[in-house]
Amino acid sequence: MGELTEKIKGNVDEAVGKAKQAIGGHKGDSDLHDEGVAQEGKGKAEQFIGKVKGALGDDI
Repeated sequence: MGELTEKIKGNVDEAVGKAKQAIGGHKGDSDLHDEGVAQEGKGKAEQFIGKVKGALGDDI
């Protein structure tokens, strides 16, 4: 996958993760909140991969 694709996936996962955290916190659902934290972390990792691919080129 290319740089842009990774960054987009990262942004989506981050946004969904933040929403899950907010909903879980509001409803007192710690499992949903924790799932949101993990998904937000995944999104940040995907964005980082996109940045690396952008710096090195899509050849990696």
